[in-house]
Amino acid sequence: MFNKNSNPFKNEDIVKDEENNKQDSTEEETEEQKSEENDSADDNKNDELEKLQEKYDALNQQYIRLAADFDNYRKRQAQERENLIKFGTENALKSLLEVLDNFERGQKALENVEDCEKVKESFNLVHKQVFDALTKLGLEEIKAVGEEFDPNFHEAVMQTPTSEQPEHTVINELQKGYKLGDKVLRPTLVNVATAE
Repeated sequence: MFNKNSNPFKNEDIVKDEENNKQDSTEEETEEQKSEENDSADDNKNDELEKLQEKYDALNQQYIRLAADFDNYRKRQAQERENLIKFGTENALKSLLEVLDNFERGQKALENVEDCEKVKESFNLVHKQVFDALTKLGLEEIKAVGEEFDPNFHEAVMQTPTSEQPEHTVINELQKGYKLGDKVLRPTLVNVATAE
């Protein structure tokens, strides 16, 4: 019944091996599918992450530009405000200089009038008030007579040869000069001593 050479378990082993091979190949296919699905999911996640990173970078750049623009705007506004105050005062002072000049001319004209003492007092009082108001705004008179000529503050319109004063000394003030802080609003018109 049994052949010597035949092994009854051999067929069963072959069948089992074939089943195992089928099962192994099915498992390998399933693992490959899962691996492909995982790779596909990873690719999708990577694409999504790249898109989100690009969005983040764009928004971050936009934020940085906006912050820089706002900082520039704030600085520009502060500078404009400072300039308005500074140059507003400067223009006010320049326009009042003519008034101050007229007061001083009138004051000189009234010096020899004796019967107008009250007019002189009133005039002097108003002149002092105007000058005090201008001084509070920052107006300063430029000293000239007896000072050495300084082209930054004085404008020489005359030169007089003299031995009484050192050379380049201001001997007479023809029109007062004024400054606001360090800025000269109007130089003093002066007569300067020269050597004889």
